[in-house]
Amino acid sequence: MTAAAQHRPAVAPLVEGRKTTAEQALVVAFMVVPLLALAAAVPLAWGWGLTWLDVVLAVFFYYLTGLGVTVGFHRHFTHSSFKAKRPLRIALAVIGSTAFQGGVIGWVADHRRHHAFSDKEGDPHSPWLFGTGPAAMIRGFWHSHMGWILGRDRTNARRFAPDLLADRDIVAVDRLFLPLTLASLLVPALIGGLVSLSWWGALTALFWAGLVRVAVLHHVTWSINSICHMFGDRPFAARDRSANVWWLAVLSFGESWHNLHHADPTCARHGVRRGQVDISARIIWIFERLGWAHSVRWPTTRRLERLTR
Repeated sequence: MTAAAQHRPAVAPLVEGRKTTAEQALVVAFMVVPLLALAAAVPLAWGWGLTWLDVVLAVFFYYLTGLGVTVGFHRHFTHSSFKAKRPLRIALAVIGSTAFQGGVIGWVADHRRHHAFSDKEGDPHSPWLFGTGPAAMIRGFWHSHMGWILGRDRTNARRFAPDLLADRDIVAVDRLFLPLTLASLLVPALIGGLVSLSWWGALTALFWAGLVRVAVLHHVTWSINSICHMFGDRPFAARDRSANVWWLAVLSFGESWHNLHHADPTCARHGVRRGQVDISARIIWIFERLGWAHSVRWPTTRRLERLTR
């Protein structure tokens, strides 16, 4: 071994530690309970159990918590697509934490690892790890969509998110994940009860704007990992199988323009072509106009030309 090799720093492992039994039980509960609510949604909506107040609250909290993930967890914390002033940075961490997708540090570590090894060994949720045959594709879809979440290994945050571990504000928000998760359910219920002046209004708001909203947001988010790495258009040169899926664009706040994102991960706008709706990019634009965000990495014609196949 050469002297240079002896002094070269060792590469930190991809994973560090394993989830405890209690943590794993919470993961399963966060996945299964909203899913059961989603399964019960159709019969409950058939003539009773759904009011216009429930619809308004569900849509509002879906977009609020979803944008907390896409604008906050994803474009800001993971990829530094823009810089945010401290109050906005903390707010984005808090709101993203209410989406039932884990704490901000773990979420960012997983996603940075995904980009580092996209669709290769080491990627925590690629659908292409098991082969290309029909059975392998079914297994890959399950794994990339939700199966990977059930794994016990914990992505090494010291390797993939050291900047967040060094940020006392973000560490504090990360530690509040469980209370923020509970608030994500209780606040819609409280509003529903106060507006309707009834316990029944609180209960239906908890069901629709809490559990059903979480389930729909879960599956839209997970579809970016699964569907958007299996099917769709690939107009930009990326190192992996990421693709654009137009029919998910509005529900995913622009995240399903996934091919451009993997071709240029730090770009603040994913839907860069005419007609490609990107709600997250519009929110970032508003933050910039208000002076709350700066150093936004908007796409340029030259950058896009270099990425076009």
